[in-house]
Amino acid sequence: MFVGAVHLRIADGIASVTFDRPDSRNAMTWAMYEQLEAICRQLHEDESVRAVRFQGAGGAAFVSGTDIPQFQAFTSGDHGVAYEKRIDTVVELVETLPMPTLAVVQGAAVGGGFAIATACDFRIATPGSRFGVPIARTLGNCLSSANVTRLVAAVGRPMAQRMLLLGDLLNAEELLASGYLLQVVAPQDLEAAAKSVCDRVASLAPITQRVSKETLNRLLHSGVPDVDDLIRRAYDSEDFREGVQAFMKKRPPVWQGR
Repeated sequence: MFVGAVHLRIADGIASVTFDRPDSRNAMTWAMYEQLEAICRQLHEDESVRAVRFQGAGGAAFVSGTDIPQFQAFTSGDHGVAYEKRIDTVVELVETLPMPTLAVVQGAAVGGGFAIATACDFRIATPGSRFGVPIARTLGNCLSSANVTRLVAAVGRPMAQRMLLLGDLLNAEELLASGYLLQVVAPQDLEAAAKSVCDRVASLAPITQRVSKETLNRLLHSGVPDVDDLIRRAYDSEDFREGVQAFMKKRPPVWQGR
């Protein structure tokens, strides 16, 4: 099985980061998260880069989340706390990139993929794209407070509740109307639209962009609470173990509320 990779290409001041595991809808392995972290740390130090775009390989998904079989190794809530902190580290590195960022979405941007897209400054998508964190009907786990904060800031509490409590996947048209998406374009026009956005932001004042991004990020996270106890409760539950096993056996989970 192709274990996947995250690739970086830089040309003419534009960095392109590609999630490359199309056989699994670009689901993120631990190794891919490590590669993404290393790429972001490199870009944080590269003042020649004026814009960064993120996209998935294959056309079927941006990122369909974290690769679920990896969760079979979790045996306690502490593993969940460590995992969420790990994801927070990577997503924060995306969010705090000093230059403007763009998520170019075809297909699913779900779970960890939705978190990465939401950490970007702008997002464009094709009409068939879907976005969300359907963990209430799949794994029975939860998000970190930082990711919930980003979600609510990006789409508002009512849509966030639909995603978190109902497990809804929202379509591109809904999220364009909400302002979450900058554009919805046909698949054949996606590359040109992404280039246009990157060229536009690359032509503007970089210091203004950097300090404005940092101000927005400080405002967003100034009051984020510690919810490790809640994360531990979710990942230590029988329901979480049931969700993982149900996924592996390709059957619906049977929730017990414990």
